[in-house]
Amino acid sequence: MSELVIRRHEAHSLPPVDMATSLAGVRFPNPVFTASGCAAAGQELDQFFDITSIGGVVTKSIMMDPRSGRPTPRMAETPSGMLNSIGLQGPGIDAFLEKDLAWLASRKARAVVSIAGGTVEEYAKLAAKLRGRPGLTMIEVNISCPNVEDRGQVFACDPRASASVIQAVKRSGPSGVPVFAKLSPDVTDITEVARSCVNAGADGLSVINTLLGMVIDTETLRPALGGVTGGLSGPAIRPVAVRCVWQVRQALPDIPILGMGGIRTGLDALEFVLAGANAVSVGTTVFGDPTAPVRILGELSAALAERGFERFEDAIGLAHRPPDLHVPEGPDPLGDEPVAEVQQ
Repeated sequence: MSELVIRRHEAHSLPPVDMATSLAGVRFPNPVFTASGCAAAGQELDQFFDITSIGGVVTKSIMMDPRSGRPTPRMAETPSGMLNSIGLQGPGIDAFLEKDLAWLASRKARAVVSIAGGTVEEYAKLAAKLRGRPGLTMIEVNISCPNVEDRGQVFACDPRASASVIQAVKRSGPSGVPVFAKLSPDVTDITEVARSCVNAGADGLSVINTLLGMVIDTETLRPALGGVTGGLSGPAIRPVAVRCVWQVRQALPDIPILGMGGIRTGLDALEFVLAGANAVSVGTTVFGDPTAPVRILGELSAALAERGFERFEDAIGLAHRPPDLHVPEGPDPLGDEPVAEVQQ
């Protein structure tokens, strides 16, 4: 039995927390990553903080050929969120490997390369292109982008289609590099797709991608986005994302999960961890605060220390503890109440 102790400390006296975590056998110094599509390949953020100080950099999803994306306007604000319709714009895999991945390798950053394709064969070709590339730590397979013109490209809406993509990537990609499937919340049962991906060979799951949404401009009386629909991100989707992580963890207790969706603070990140995430990705909030990944890492570490954790990994999935376990309420984090002990 382990013992959790909630203590009140002054900020400067918080005890150290071992923030290391593992994803599919790969050890990372801490659990905070960027989210695909919000920081390109990390160069823009590197001027604000050392990108090697976070767990890893998840690149914008790359496709085989250069892609201009969807028509403008491509972004619209929503209450507590943002709708984007970028449409997987990018330079194509060859230019990405020559410039972006090479730069990440030179910085010694831990690169998680996100790939996206229109067919199973395209995913296989992308995976093959990543063989032997220095700096590659993991592959995130984006089977769930909601802001593409052809909704038939959203493989994550079909368990069998999802499995076909994962099988192709595992077969064609670099040996020994973990493959994570990025899941869509726009399904009836996300655990069905999750199981299908794992059975097909996925080493882990990224949960979740943005939700499909739409905004109509009441002045022009037309859709606000040039592509009509787009992906909803930001704090508005966090409860949905936490629910999805929770359900996937319940269904697949041993599979590594990279959780994401509206994380803005360390306590937001802690929700995902308690729901079952082994690590988290920080996305939309970097548009307003480019230092958000390192700030959230510090806040998460402090939150864990205040709750008596010595290791980050001890908090993973803790909210799934048996309902009959008595957990006393902890002290007000701003007060000076005595220690409350939690038996687990």
